Amino acid sequence: MQIGARIARAQLNGLGRSRRQIVVGPLVGMLHDDDAWFLSTMLAAEPGTPFDPDEVRESLVIVRKAFAAEGRWLSAELIEEANPGLAEELESNGMTIVSRPPLLVVEPEDLVQPSLPAGVTVQVIGSDADQAEANVVSADAYEAEEVGFTYQPVLGDGGAVLVRVDGVAAATAAWTAVADGVTEVAGVGTIHTHRRQGLAGIATAYATQVAFEQAGASLAWLTPGDDGADRVYRRVGYAPQATAVHLGDPGGHLADLR
Repeated sequence: MQIGARIARAQLNGLGRSRRQIVVGPLVGMLHDDDAWFLSTMLAAEPGTPFDPDEVRESLVIVRKAFAAEGRWLSAELIEEANPGLAEELESNGMTIVSRPPLLVVEPEDLVQPSLPAGVTVQVIGSDADQAEANVVSADAYEAEEVGFTYQPVLGDGGAVLVRVDGVAAATAAWTAVADGVTEVAGVGTIHTHRRQGLAGIATAYATQVAFEQAGASLAWLTPGDDGADRVYRRVGYAPQATAVHLGDPGGHLADLR
């Protein structure tokens, strides 16, 4: 199977575990019970399968109505190689293509584990208290008032690591629920006072390693937010294999999709 389609199908299966699905032709809306904007999204319903443009138009109308009925803003996450042209079709029907970041992938044999500098430790989140500390790190890293990620006791359902420097919680990274052997590594963040110390790469590599060794993943992927993040991820073994496309309806959180 082409790697873009494999990842897209795994994403579909993984998100479907915790979201209500609105399947309409070539599109599927994923509604999370939590109203945080980034938890609900839209995906291609049939990765790797050609689509009918007329069906896209009709399906998008229905998904928009479903999201609006629950006060949700509509965004979409696609993989270009899995459904070529679908992003442009959505754009022609009023959505905005915000970014096309490279989709970086790593398998266990290619992961590079950085050495830990003196005073640096890494732990797997193992309690609500640990998760609360990681959430504080994420809030600082992303300049958010609050981050409400919850602790997942079963690592196959997702998890995170916390990097400490001389006991201070300084960086974190997470992996999503493993589906079909695939996981997304996300939420990589370092507090402002500890940036440019290699901690993001350490967090990314350790989160990926735990996903491989303890959560059952055999392929991990991510999308960098900028060129600096791209360099960090490539240094620990991630390499470009496809192209992600992030879209949203006008207004809402378009700037956050970059």
